[in-house]
Amino acid sequence: MRVEKCYFCSAPIYPGHGMMFVRNDCKVFRFCRSKCHKNFKKKRNPRKIRWTKAFRKAAGKELTVDNAFEFEKRRNEPIKYQRELWSKTVDAMKRVEEIKRKRQAQFIMNRLKKGKGLEKAQDIKEVKQNIHLIRAPHAGKAKKLEDKMVQKLQEDVDMAESS
Repeated sequence: MRVEKCYFCSAPIYPGHGMMFVRNDCKVFRFCRSKCHKNFKKKRNPRKIRWTKAFRKAAGKELTVDNAFEFEKRRNEPIKYQRELWSKTVDAMKRVEEIKRKRQAQFIMNRLKKGKGLEKAQDIKEVKQNIHLIRAPHAGKAKKLEDKMVQKLQEDVDMAESS
């Protein structure tokens, strides 16, 4: 079973699904749904439409360069069927998929770490700018006044004792 990719959003298109547009120069464009087809007819660039894979890759939001993608290249070499080779190939495909999934998750976590760091820096900056809203302006003065009163009372007591 050969699974094609949508020209616009890179979603998989299974046999019997989607629609196809063939240009006069025999270039074939496949679309997974009418949304992609309509956007293509409106001459929109997939790299500028936020919901497409092309946008996510161009904006650096998805992993684009990875050694695991090398395994997905189509190799047009006919090979004689061997049961053992077939089973090893299927096992290898599962393992490659698992590795790709882990690397993608790690890439996303690294992206989120950067955002958390920036958010923390922004919060610290905002607190420094608006510290007057957090701490009352006369908060320290009440303590100072109390200390002065205690000091004056102490002086009065000292004067009374000395006379």
